[in-house]
Amino acid sequence: MIEDAYRLGEAMGLPVWCADQAGPYQTIPHPGRSWRPEGEPARQPHEYIRNGTAKILTLFHPADGSVRVEGATSCPNAVLHGWLERELAAVLEATPIPTTGAAGPGASRPAWERWQEGLSVKPTLLAELPPLRMLLVLDNLAGHKTPEFVCWLFAHGVMPLYTPVGGSWLNMAESIQRVLKRRALDGQHPEDVGQIIAWFEAVARHWNESPTPFTWGGKRSERRRRRRERHRLGGSGACTRRPLRRDEIRDYGHGRAK
Repeated sequence: MIEDAYRLGEAMGLPVWCADQAGPYQTIPHPGRSWRPEGEPARQPHEYIRNGTAKILTLFHPADGSVRVEGATSCPNAVLHGWLERELAAVLEATPIPTTGAAGPGASRPAWERWQEGLSVKPTLLAELPPLRMLLVLDNLAGHKTPEFVCWLFAHGVMPLYTPVGGSWLNMAESIQRVLKRRALDGQHPEDVGQIIAWFEAVARHWNESPTPFTWGGKRSERRRRRRERHRLGGSGACTRRPLRRDEIRDYGHGRAK
């Protein structure tokens, strides 16, 4: 369902956004590259003061690469949901309301139910639904399923799509978070959480000046698929396409296999 959203949602006139919260990030030296004069590498102390942690709230639009970021020192539902509702309302305000051919009560319900097909547990839709305007990919957390938050999404035309348990990698917000984290913290030693938050928000503003769209199932995915096809078993150039018995594996280790 989430892969369909990434591949088909925008073509159907439904912007696909992803939400996630990254962190916590500590006030410790972070390994990584940094821009330094030749022969003068960055040196980080081996001692540091634990001075709190920061969480980074992220709302990402893969189709154009734009990202909305805000830092917080804690992330309970009241903070996360309040921020998401403000940001989503701003996005929807700038998004035209879709026009549908059908009219009358229940005319928009099939568009909502299309994104519940095949689910074993389906969120209960409101009796009266507005036109569907957005698909929102979220992690499968209990806080994201509170009735107040889900009803707010439905009332504003947003369909939540939850990643399966153990499948948070389907949330493309994690991809942009890794990019922002490298640019903000690699090779740095923040001394307080305010620095962490300021660096992330500055990096996000710079990113949005010339964002890069993210495509689901792009060239990297195709390369990984071809690699798996070539090397069914075995991690080196020597591989086999049939399962090996334990005695064969042992003999390979001693160089006696034929």
